[in-house]
Amino acid sequence: MFTGIIQALGSVRQSEVRGGDIRLTIDCGELDLSRTRLGDSIAVNGACLTAVEFGDGGFSADVSVETMNKTSLGDLAVGSPVNLETALTLNDALGGHLVSGHVDGVGAMVEMQPDGRSIRYRFEVDPALQHYIAAKGSITIDGTSLTVNSVDENRFDVNIVRHTQLKTVFQYYQPGSRVNIEVDIIARYLERLLHGRSDSAADKDQQMLESLIKSGFINHE
Repeated sequence: MFTGIIQALGSVRQSEVRGGDIRLTIDCGELDLSRTRLGDSIAVNGACLTAVEFGDGGFSADVSVETMNKTSLGDLAVGSPVNLETALTLNDALGGHLVSGHVDGVGAMVEMQPDGRSIRYRFEVDPALQHYIAAKGSITIDGTSLTVNSVDENRFDVNIVRHTQLKTVFQYYQPGSRVNIEVDIIARYLERLLHGRSDSAADKDQQMLESLIKSGFINHE
């Protein structure tokens, strides 16, 4: 699990094809790897990867064909900037929201414009993801935890303050840039509860749903 608070901006040092998969070697920049061991998880542009080697201020991770097909990691070339975050521990502050590192789909940045002292970015996602995205809800873009400003069908806006822009890959986005999208994990579970199930667990799901409604966590009319 991760928080969506980017810890460092790194870059791709090497991209090596191995049997159809890719081994990425990442320069970590200012990322603190003192607590990270072989086999631990590191989020690269929001995708959870397993560290298989360390050395010279960086690490290597294998990226499967499935991951390349479902994320934008296959677009990365040597020198490409990447957002980095090490896995959450129980001693860490949860500054963003709970992020699994399992990318739900690839979206595209379609527009950006100044908005006061921040920049408003508009993104487009696959229509299959749009019902998970709600105004003032949480979303993860290339591993960055953000609050949705507004939603218009399969497009949504977020505001990026200058600090976030300078410390993340947002500074490199151009119209058409492909980004990794992870929807709020709570939205996934609520959808399952709201739609119900046909097996013997449906009654328990319904009881949990009714409890959430009664407690005020869901406004269900």
